[in-house]
Amino acid sequence: MNLLVEKLLESPICETARQVKANGLYPYFKAIESEQDTEVIISGKKVLMFGSNAYLGLTNHPKVKEAAIEAVKKYGTGMAGSRYLNGTIDLHLALEKKIAQFLGKDDAMVYSTGFQVNLGVVSCMTGREDYILWDELDHASIIEGHRLSYSTKLKFRHNDMDSLERQLQKCVPDKVKLIVVDGVFSMEGDIANLPEIVRLARKYNANIMVDEAHGLGVLGRQGRGVCDHFGLLPQVDLVMGTFSKSLASIGGFIASSQPVIDYLRLNSRSYIFSASSTPAATAAANAAFDIMVNEPERIEHLWKLTDYALARFRNMGAEIGHTSTPIIPLFIRDNEKTFYVTKELFDQGIFVNPVVAPAVASDDTLIRFSLMATHSFRQLDYALDKIEKCLYKIGVLNPQYAEMLV
Repeated sequence: MNLLVEKLLESPICETARQVKANGLYPYFKAIESEQDTEVIISGKKVLMFGSNAYLGLTNHPKVKEAAIEAVKKYGTGMAGSRYLNGTIDLHLALEKKIAQFLGKDDAMVYSTGFQVNLGVVSCMTGREDYILWDELDHASIIEGHRLSYSTKLKFRHNDMDSLERQLQKCVPDKVKLIVVDGVFSMEGDIANLPEIVRLARKYNANIMVDEAHGLGVLGRQGRGVCDHFGLLPQVDLVMGTFSKSLASIGGFIASSQPVIDYLRLNSRSYIFSASSTPAATAAANAAFDIMVNEPERIEHLWKLTDYALARFRNMGAEIGHTSTPIIPLFIRDNEKTFYVTKELFDQGIFVNPVVAPAVASDDTLIRFSLMATHSFRQLDYALDKIEKCLYKIGVLNPQYAEMLV
């Protein structure tokens, strides 16, 4: 057998996938045959979508779709080059200006994906004698970014400020120290302790980069994110965000001071050497951005749903960790049971996402349940009732979880 193929077939994740498929529990790559909405069609079956990142529910908004269509009519379907060369259009510049003004920064850069933002920024911001300090639960794109950096990488325990300070104490005082964290952690739904991070950054003369992928459109004034939620936007040096969640498109951005942006435009390899964001994606994000700002009732409804769901989950005895956002982890702590719950809920018309080993430790597996502003309370109640019965059936509900979080 081909040695490469043999090695790949023996990988733990492939072996797990084969076993799960054999048991009829494989949950991935299900083809959606309809628009992304609170209800989708998969294999001809209607299911309620509680696995989406479209927190504001804008992927099917008429104004967003119309903006994308009009952009294709004017600019065509693709850019055929990078932003650095022939791939910049006025739509990119207008969106960058809007983002920078919204976040109170000098300038912003639009990338083709959010992953490319973190990959391209984190990998080149610091040098060989500098430091990158990162939360152990940071998104994979941040991890891949610092892997490419020549800087010293120092990991601190999740949201543990004592751990962060111990790592900062290891750094040479007169070298650059960049602290990189998720604003809202994408699987657990908890929020970075930004006030303490800012305090420590001041104490040790460090800089801060916050990934607002899951905070934009959810927290802060008009959806400005976690940094604004804490009133600390001016103290954060680099603010990253994506268009693929609340802004109903694909792409991402970094916003910062002018010297930082000028440097990144000439040094960020995932920006320089990637084809630029398509006209349709850029126009859709721009239209969604305007809706986010001008329709605050969407965020208000999202938080009513969130508060209601969090209370219901805690009251039923579900273990949901320290989340306080529309991302709600239902800890199952067993690979096989996590796959079983996913299939059982799908069979009852509810789509959720399983998070299993090796993505997390086998005793940290969970169901990721997420909300959109377009969900109704009727849809939410139906899902919560089914989830409660399913979790009770497999024996993971425990009333003590609610008491532990009081």
